[in-house]
Amino acid sequence: PVPFDTVNVTVGDESVTVWVADTAEERARGLKEIEALPDGIDGMLFVWGDVDTRAFTMEDTLIPLDIWWFDEDLRLAGVDTMLPCESDPCPTYPSPVAISRALETPAGERALPAGAQLASG
Repeated sequence: PVPFDTVNVTVGDESVTVWVADTAEERARGLKEIEALPDGIDGMLFVWGDVDTRAFTMEDTLIPLDIWWFDEDLRLAGVDTMLPCESDPCPTYPSPVAISRALETPAGERALPAGAQLASG
């Protein structure tokens, strides 16, 4: 069983179906140890109740991911490509600005426009 809720969100004109990580435990687990996303799941949306700078690592994450950073207005503020960790310590990927959401999708599968608005539903 998947421990995450599933929601549909849009980024600009693109609709994606994602798992939601909105608790500390879910955010810490993320997409670790997942070899491939199941059919119908496009990625994972990380949700915080505040706006702050964040940093991600790829420790125990098996697939390359693009991480899309969303600011306090839920506008796309940047993107990084994160590769599975092969060193100790793992590199970190800091957000370019204070963020309230981050979206992970398999690397290279999306081309979301800078400034695009994130919306649920």
